[in-house]
Amino acid sequence: MAVTGDETESAATGDMPAYHMRSTSSGLPQGMVMAPSPRAIHSPEQQAEATLKREVRLMKNRQAARECRRKKKEYVKCLENRVAVLENQNKTLIEELRALKDIYCHKPE
Repeated sequence: MAVTGDETESAATGDMPAYHMRSTSSGLPQGMVMAPSPRAIHSPEQQAEATLKREVRLMKNRQAARECRRKKKEYVKCLENRVAVLENQNKTLIEELRALKDIYCHKPE
């Protein structure tokens, strides 16, 4: 059950707010208590196994993250090299274009 205040009534009369009982929509019969999660019921051996599994999973995750960072660095370095090559090629083409313009624009007729 949840309790809610009705402020509209109290604001008009100046009295204390009136409270109404409202049922929650949990779907459980009244008085029924939910059991704790299944993880809380494990024996010490099961807890140790779960801890070991978690450690292995975390170690694998760290390894995967390390590999991902390495691959990303390699990819970025490759892109930087490609940019340098394309900048040089662009510079060469601009110089060639300038030379050709000079030849054909100053051509004697």
